[in-house]
Amino acid sequence: METSLAGKLLVATPELGDDLFGRSVVFVLQHDDVTAEGVVLNKPLEASVDDVLPGWQEGATEPPRVFQGGPVQLDSAIGLAGLPGDDEPPPGLKRLFGAVALVDLDTPQEIVWPQVSALRIFAGYSGWSAQQLADERARGSWYVVEAEPGDVFDEDPATLWRRVLRRQGGPVGWVSTYPVDPALN
Repeated sequence: METSLAGKLLVATPELGDDLFGRSVVFVLQHDDVTAEGVVLNKPLEASVDDVLPGWQEGATEPPRVFQGGPVQLDSAIGLAGLPGDDEPPPGLKRLFGAVALVDLDTPQEIVWPQVSALRIFAGYSGWSAQQLADERARGSWYVVEAEPGDVFDEDPATLWRRVLRRQGGPVGWVSTYPVDPALN
């Protein structure tokens, strides 16, 4: 198996079309020799957090909407939180990578709020078999880049794809200027 991509970003190349993954930035939560799972960071939905999880709106990072994490299990929610420091996480939080933690959404909010610096709720997730993801990467569908601490909770998801690519520099950075519709260029 290739090295685990957990904690990294998959950034869609212009080869991916206009579906959910077009110009998407996916934060990889888990990757092993069987499967890979992550959440799309830059596809906010029209639904407010309270529409899906009453009471969680108050702590949601701007924009305080539910994000479409991917096409799998859209009727489920995943909560990610910013957890400063490196101490043992409090009840209801599981540290994943650095300051990013998974939130048990059944935990009372009053336990979670004082501990976190950011919160994002995702409807569903993105999933691949390990081989499927390897094949998509071999076809040039994804760039794999390092995640920065603010990427998961970015307040301007409409520009995240361009900004993540731009900070890579070189030929990958140049892709950030690729037009949405090359025929209009």
